[in-house]
Amino acid sequence: MRPTSLLVAAALVVCSFAASPTLAQQPKKARPPLGIEKVADDLFVIIGNGGNVAVLVTDEGVVLVDDKFEPDYDAIIAQVKTVTNQPVKYVFNTHHHGDHSGGNSRFIEIAEIISHKNARKNAANAKQGGQTLKPARIVFTEETSVFLGGKEVRARYFGRGHTDGDIIIYFPALRVIHTGDLMANQTPLFDYASGGSIVEWIKTIDAAMGALEFDKVIPGHGTVTDRAGLKAYRDNVVTLRTEVAGLLRQGKSQDEIRAALAITYPSQYGNPGSLNNQWSLPGMMRELK
Repeated sequence: MRPTSLLVAAALVVCSFAASPTLAQQPKKARPPLGIEKVADDLFVIIGNGGNVAVLVTDEGVVLVDDKFEPDYDAIIAQVKTVTNQPVKYVFNTHHHGDHSGGNSRFIEIAEIISHKNARKNAANAKQGGQTLKPARIVFTEETSVFLGGKEVRARYFGRGHTDGDIIIYFPALRVIHTGDLMANQTPLFDYASGGSIVEWIKTIDAAMGALEFDKVIPGHGTVTDRAGLKAYRDNVVTLRTEVAGLLRQGKSQDEIRAALAITYPSQYGNPGSLNNQWSLPGMMRELK
């Protein structure tokens, strides 16, 4: 079994993305509750069902990063109100998947939504399991910032990884980043149909870590960690790539590779029907052969 970081293992909870659409269809009374935790001064994270939502509070309004599923809208607003009476003014989408951008259909009525141009394209093309997604109205290609209440929220595109539209949100004054699903669960999901790539993912994380000065990391799913946690996570993905490439050189079949990966990543590869097995594994086999 490959060595894994105790920090990453402790920091990241296992959250099955494959189960997310089912949760999205549950009646509101059955939906898992959300909670809110402080990350830094005026910066919070809303946890529970769906992707992590960052909440930056300013005296001119609130900036969110991601907005979970559409049915989570009221619960997100309720959590925001526990820390401020300011209205939500902007929402960044780290990428197009419905557990991070599903709330756009409601938030677009009260706030400006911003994403990378590829995330908007993917949302408009409904590349997320049949869900109806509301694309952002404002897009960018490499970098953009929102300045609100004297605070800056910076969005950077470093390249492909989980999809071809992933962005990292940077809170420079607080030295915190939100990675979206470039960091999520025990190992990332690579959505090859939407431009994902294990090879490019590593390059993207390396570029981000080289360019941004940060101490804390809000992952797409799981508990807030730090730079060392992201570095350990990155190194484990390098190990994953090396293992899959080595098994391919040995002539192993997809089922054999899945079984090998399931030992280290039971939640991601132990279930043959998981999205990691539907999306990541066939894509890695094509890319690394």
